[in-house]
Amino acid sequence: MSWAGPEDIYLSTSLANYLDRKLLVLLRDGRKLMGTLRSFDQFANAVLEGACERVIVGDLFCDIPLGLYVIRGENVVLIGELDLEREELPPHMTRVSVAEIRRAQKAEREETDLKGTMRKRMEFLDLD
Repeated sequence: MSWAGPEDIYLSTSLANYLDRKLLVLLRDGRKLMGTLRSFDQFANAVLEGACERVIVGDLFCDIPLGLYVIRGENVVLIGELDLEREELPPHMTRVSVAEIRRAQKAEREETDLKGTMRKRMEFLDLD
């Protein structure tokens, strides 16, 4: 990736401050990625080293390793530095395996789908 040009001085200056630091990146699709920022360009495309996806379902969480990860800038909603001195999650959160978090995601999705189906079936009642 190339360095940002002078016309993008504000973007390049702000992201340059995060080089070689551990970041949390929130994407448009809701995924949360963590890793060390190694490179970026004027479009906020970024390369994270040692990246992982933090998946949270209720009180369960899992960090799924991704390795070296390229993020397209248009998908980035938020970038923030992680404080390495602080505990990242509240104490009530439980770390689980990838298989367990995938099962929890599936159950959560099915529950949401069921609620949507029930809502559609009940629309004729016009409860408003």
